[in-house]
Amino acid sequence: MRQSSVIDINGIFVGAAIRQDQSYRFKAVDDRVEPLDGSIFRSLREVKTAASAVFFGPRAEPARPRITQA
Repeated sequence: MRQSSVIDINGIFVGAAIRQDQSYRFKAVDDRVEPLDGSIFRSLREVKTAASAVFFGPRAEPARPRITQA
């Protein structure tokens, strides 16, 4: 039987990390992290970091105020 760990982001179950030899394979259950499904990672920390990055998507830069000349 394989060992697995639940991967959640802010309490939302997004997938599982399944131990394979010296790595982890990610199985997505949430559409927001589907692009990572089947990906292999070296550690649980890498799985969680990647899932979080994909879940939240690219961070938009805050709007900068326009400077107009009088």
